[in-house]
Amino acid sequence: MVMEPLSPLVISVVLVMISVFAFYGLLVKTRRNSNTLDSTTSKIHHDRTVTSTVGSLNISGGDNVADVIVVGAGVAGSALAYTLGKDNRRVHVIERDLSEPDRIVGELLQPGGYLKLLELGIEDCVEEIDAQRVYGYALFKNGKRIRLAYPLEKFHTDVSGRSFHNGRFIQRMREKAASLPNVQLEQGTVVSLLEENGTIKGVRYKNKSGEETTAFAALTIVCDGCFSNLRRSLCNPQVDVPSCFVGLVLENCNLPYANHGHVVLADPSPILMYPISSTEVRCLVDVPGKKVPSIANGEMENYLKTVVAPQMPHEVYDSFIAAVNKGNIKSMPNRSMPASPYPTPGALLMGDAFNMRHPLTGGGMTVALSDIVVLRNLLRPLRDLSDGSSLCKYLESFYTLRKPVASTINTLANALYKVFCSSKDEARNEMREACFDYLSLGGMCTSGPVSLLSGLNPRPLTLVCHFFAVAVYGVIRLLIPFPSPKRMWLGAKLISGASGIIFPIIKAEGVRQMFFPATVPAYYRAPPVKGETKCS
Repeated sequence: MVMEPLSPLVISVVLVMISVFAFYGLLVKTRRNSNTLDSTTSKIHHDRTVTSTVGSLNISGGDNVADVIVVGAGVAGSALAYTLGKDNRRVHVIERDLSEPDRIVGELLQPGGYLKLLELGIEDCVEEIDAQRVYGYALFKNGKRIRLAYPLEKFHTDVSGRSFHNGRFIQRMREKAASLPNVQLEQGTVVSLLEENGTIKGVRYKNKSGEETTAFAALTIVCDGCFSNLRRSLCNPQVDVPSCFVGLVLENCNLPYANHGHVVLADPSPILMYPISSTEVRCLVDVPGKKVPSIANGEMENYLKTVVAPQMPHEVYDSFIAAVNKGNIKSMPNRSMPASPYPTPGALLMGDAFNMRHPLTGGGMTVALSDIVVLRNLLRPLRDLSDGSSLCKYLESFYTLRKPVASTINTLANALYKVFCSSKDEARNEMREACFDYLSLGGMCTSGPVSLLSGLNPRPLTLVCHFFAVAVYGVIRLLIPFPSPKRMWLGAKLISGASGIIFPIIKAEGVRQMFFPATVPAYYRAPPVKGETKCS
């Protein structure tokens, strides 16, 4: 008797069940190894060497003692300084260079990030810098284009994304922080953390005059960015550099969709465009790998004109060529680093020094601002931060409470980048095509992923559901009208490839903390009282 071929629906259900079981296996493995991981982390923590140690210190009283030292006055550091200062804490901010930064990233704030600005009371920092409202994205692939609007219907009309010059935004944030009398903003380069008996007591730094001096505080928060030279004392950095951004500014350029971010699914990797002022558009060309064509010998100009320019939307082609000819081309590595902290009495990591993801989705500032809200809420019940050990134990809850939001944005960014890159693997290219077509379907197929991208609905389970819905949609496309063995095999490879993309990212972020934070003991950690046990 000849069996009838399985229907596409049955095959799709089977493939989804395989994916679910794979995810369950990952969860079981993670939980089984949790004790081993904890003991390993503990050993690393005790074996590490803190940059600088000091003898017995007497830091009580005196004008040079703050409640909190913040190292770095970028987006995270400046926002944190103002937030803690507004809660009547004495904050000493030490920033390497207080002049206006000139960067090619950190220029697109998602609506979810803007909501955090509102929550922190610093939304006025996007005013008077010619910031542009962003209402969604436009996606381009092989001559096709779709518009993806942010789901803003339930929010106040002022809520949207914002894009701007990064330096202007940071200067506004610094001015906001420095306007508080209990916040001291100083230019200086932090050389090392000061440790006494396992507790960070402050920092050693060189001031603007080059003189080496010290500053002390009950809590030191390191926010010195992606190139942090202090993070090794406070975490286990596993930095990955999947690609580099090449940045240009297109002048007097009319984007196909006004007030939208634009993503071109180019070969070999995406191109991103968005307005940063009323007359300028930032263009970021992703170049896979750690090296980019040389700017000095003209290789970069040739690459941009011959490889990139033909793939640009025709509306921006002339402006792109003009920007290349102008020659003001910059590049920077795109870094990814999951948060892997050592709980350290007297110190905490935040911002890009602590956690990074691919900047394709513009989620970095949203994560940083969300982390600040979590930390502020944890510190508010405390007036005295001087007991470093008990404070450290209490702040372990910070690492758990931040996870669902931060890990969702991180996973989306890193997974979406891999999906959006072209590949020699036919299954990966099918996944890329399926993603574009899935987003074109409208309804929840559009609003769900865009709500994740915008930071308005950063829920891990929603992310996983939509990611595998894209994969299943890709399989269904392959199996219609007839599920030939070759197409069935390609569909199986597509599901396998999708699992290979997202599961390692989720594992690095932490399955338990990401999906089941309420099962982590630190989730319920109460504010410290005298006599608490030491941080392990």
